[in-house]
Amino acid sequence: MDDLAAEFEAERGRLRGLAYRMLGSTAEADDAVQEAWLRLNRADSVDNLAAWLTTVVSRVCLDVLRSRKTRREEPFEVCPEPVADADPAAEAALADSVGRALLVVLNALGPAERIAFVLHDLFAVPFDRIAPVLDRTPVAAKKLASRARQRVRGTSPLPPADLARHRRVVDAFLAAARGGDLAALLDVLAPDVVRRADAAALPAGAPLEVRGARAVAEETRVFGKRARFAETALVDGAVGVVVARGRLELALAVTVEGERVAAYEVIADPARLAALHVTLLSA
Repeated sequence: MDDLAAEFEAERGRLRGLAYRMLGSTAEADDAVQEAWLRLNRADSVDNLAAWLTTVVSRVCLDVLRSRKTRREEPFEVCPEPVADADPAAEAALADSVGRALLVVLNALGPAERIAFVLHDLFAVPFDRIAPVLDRTPVAAKKLASRARQRVRGTSPLPPADLARHRRVVDAFLAAARGGDLAALLDVLAPDVVRRADAAALPAGAPLEVRGARAVAEETRVFGKRARFAETALVDGAVGVVVARGRLELALAVTVEGERVAAYEVIADPARLAALHVTLLSA
């Protein structure tokens, strides 16, 4: 038993990363890994431990995702406060390593699509091993992964040169916001920039609209407290920003003119967030 426990512990980190990408929750990922350990203890014999554990964790995660769908959980809900025994630093580090925008996009996939995409595209599991997890043929599993890939890696109507420029500007804006760097913000914001926001994104009584580089820069420094949880992404086909802790909390729709941000809107209303089409920017 000690040898089996040691072999399982050697796989734990990989399994946790797999489950986290499938579920977007460290607590649920840890539960899925623990369930795999319990099932392993009840198994008669296992020839390929790594493959067996991958299959079991994937099936557990698939059941969790299907259960969410049955309960009609909203995939873009505001993330609840961390539970008392959670490690916020560890969770943040894991989210950063995976990619917050990726987690947001994965949340929009159906259960089978998400499992197929994570297993094949992120963990290089062949389709003949994915098929039994999903109770599909290898051909059907391949189609699910392909469909998910198209939804994850979106396209923009912008020409490549303009897309690259917009990304450069938004990246500079986000870096300045993270650092609370007023000078850098003033450099990247247009003089007549406008910041609009849903009431849900603001403290009580704060203005829904702010105009002018200095005023917007000061407001953006407040947003900077959340910027550590932010990444650039395509938001409705344009370069924008998503803020997520497991699930989407805010999105910034950014308007770029020349080399500066001409306007941005902070979207926090749950119905508006659910209607957004968020996809990954190409590397």
